[in-house]
Amino acid sequence: MNLRNRLLAAAAYFMTVLLLVPAGEITVQAKEGYDFLSVGVAEVLDPGAYNFEEDEAERKRKKNIDEKFEAEKERMEKELTMANVQNALNIRAEADEDSEKVGLLYKDCGGTILERKDGWTKLRSGSVIGWAKDEYLLFGEDAKDMAEDVANWIVTLDAETVRVRMEPSEDAELYGLMAYEDSVQFIDTVEDGWISVDYDGEVGYIKSEYVNVKFHIDEAESMEIIRAREKEAEERKRKENRGAVAADADETRLLGALIYCEAGNQSYEGMVGVGAVVMNRVKSGAYPNTIHSVIYASGQFTPAMTGKVAKVYEGQVPDVCMQAAQAAINGETTVGDATHFRRAGKREGYVLGAHVFW
Repeated sequence: MNLRNRLLAAAAYFMTVLLLVPAGEITVQAKEGYDFLSVGVAEVLDPGAYNFEEDEAERKRKKNIDEKFEAEKERMEKELTMANVQNALNIRAEADEDSEKVGLLYKDCGGTILERKDGWTKLRSGSVIGWAKDEYLLFGEDAKDMAEDVANWIVTLDAETVRVRMEPSEDAELYGLMAYEDSVQFIDTVEDGWISVDYDGEVGYIKSEYVNVKFHIDEAESMEIIRAREKEAEERKRKENRGAVAADADETRLLGALIYCEAGNQSYEGMVGVGAVVMNRVKSGAYPNTIHSVIYASGQFTPAMTGKVAKVYEGQVPDVCMQAAQAAINGETTVGDATHFRRAGKREGYVLGAHVFW
């Protein structure tokens, strides 16, 4: 019996007692300020007198973690579309090949379906909203399968503060605290209502009842961002032609900062692998052609999006990370021509330490 029905049954029972028991023998206990004898039948029977929204929010918070994953997968299958191209897909202002191009949806990137008509789909991906041809997109289960293959599960918090522990136990020591709407990468479900997450490169544990889950999928880039990046690249090239060595040093440091954020707890080979992924993208026609532009391309590297790379760049970048960055810039690689990596798991590829590269 749900809460509404229980309240109605209780109210009916209460009214029966009022009719059968002499008034002098009745004792009513209630929360302070709530007088059952004077509010009237209407309010007692009125479900609106109770906070059903709060009750619904509590039920949602306590939803089983598997149910949360299934709900997100169902949403993905209905709303998600993924680029089915080798390099990049044009996104246009209108459903017309002659329409203005408003952005690019790269390989392994996706978006949310807004509308479909005449062989075109209107989608939202990051800050880009526009139309793309259906023949270059995947939908339904195909889109969901690709997303699960190339994207990451992200855990977001729906509590004010959550403790991240070293073991799945409330008696375990803390790694730290996370605040409302903070997000971390999901690793796996653990028994007794716990999940494991990637917390600053360590495996941490959070109570699953305090989290929501969503898929992090690489996003499209707007033409404004692409033009700004190209202009910046031209400016960098101009300075380099004038002998400004600082630009090279800056990009090496930036790559070192990213390596620290993504692989600071990995072996030296793993660090070089992350650096090589960036350099392989720089050399590929499917991505921007500078280190800075690859790292800060929309929706690509989570530490860059969250500002962590910038903080490390402005602070102290470990020497070993700088060494790995320079090696990758010099052409060294431990992962071949891989352009992607993620935490090792179900995804096939070359496994090096905690990451899989492809």
